[in-house]
Amino acid sequence: MDIEIIGAPIDFGAGRRGVEMGAAAIRIAGLVEKLAALGHSVTDVGDVDVPVRGHAVIGDPRLRYLDEILVVHRALAEAVAGTHSRGRFPLVLGGDHSVGLASIAATSRTHRVGVIWIDTHGDFNTHQTTLTGNVHGMPLAALAGLGFPRLVSMDGWRAPERAVDPAGIVIVGARDIDPKEADLLKTAGVTVLSMAVIDRYGIGRVMEHAIHIAGTDTDGIYASFDLDVMDPSIAPGVGTPSAGGLTVREGHLAMELLSASGRLLGLDVVEVNPVLDERNTTAELAVSLTLSALGKRVWSRETIPELEH
Repeated sequence: MDIEIIGAPIDFGAGRRGVEMGAAAIRIAGLVEKLAALGHSVTDVGDVDVPVRGHAVIGDPRLRYLDEILVVHRALAEAVAGTHSRGRFPLVLGGDHSVGLASIAATSRTHRVGVIWIDTHGDFNTHQTTLTGNVHGMPLAALAGLGFPRLVSMDGWRAPERAVDPAGIVIVGARDIDPKEADLLKTAGVTVLSMAVIDRYGIGRVMEHAIHIAGTDTDGIYASFDLDVMDPSIAPGVGTPSAGGLTVREGHLAMELLSASGRLLGLDVVEVNPVLDERNTTAELAVSLTLSALGKRVWSRETIPELEH
């Protein structure tokens, strides 16, 4: 596979500083070298430009730092669109999870895309439902055509309609969704496969179901992976940790199943916060999970036919 790595070192969408260093931490953990060792052709195109924090203005408290975020989103969308035009696979390193709006919107220009959003949070708020005003809680709603018009259209970079059909969006691993956000998800028709569902049915069946939904009537699946979906005991370096997340084995199996589907169009890996991390543990986990999504098998997983159904 020909992979282009694009860094988006932005923290304007988050509630605390630090995630702007996440892309660098993931690179330091050996991402490029380890992908190349799997046999991929890898080009790291560097980072998109991000406005200087000291010059930024919060603006509307319901859409904090919107102007700066949209500058980054438009640059990232152009970069991802360019990657697709070259027939390569975009691997976007955050930064906060607002970047998922740009990467997936760019992919939707040339593909009918389904989305698997692997995250503790729904990220389906709008400026009318948000409790914080942090835009990293809004990108999935914007992709579905909901929310503040400038955010939905990325300041005119794309048409002000939805980039993704909500019927093709699946959130996996959710365990912290705001009440009004939950109502919006239900009304829109997004599939939410929470940690409770994973506990009951297992990550294997849940991911197979997610892949089926996001892969039906689409050209493929864009996966957006927020490291806070992992349990904080193994991923301490995230800005919004929540107990009861995925285990290492569950995380790897989820990514291995995405790889095995053969449907991946692109991948985001976001919300690594080195300021809160312990000896780059979370960044190293991010690299390991990315490798699983792109072909590596961490364990030999036996198939027992009588247990398949």
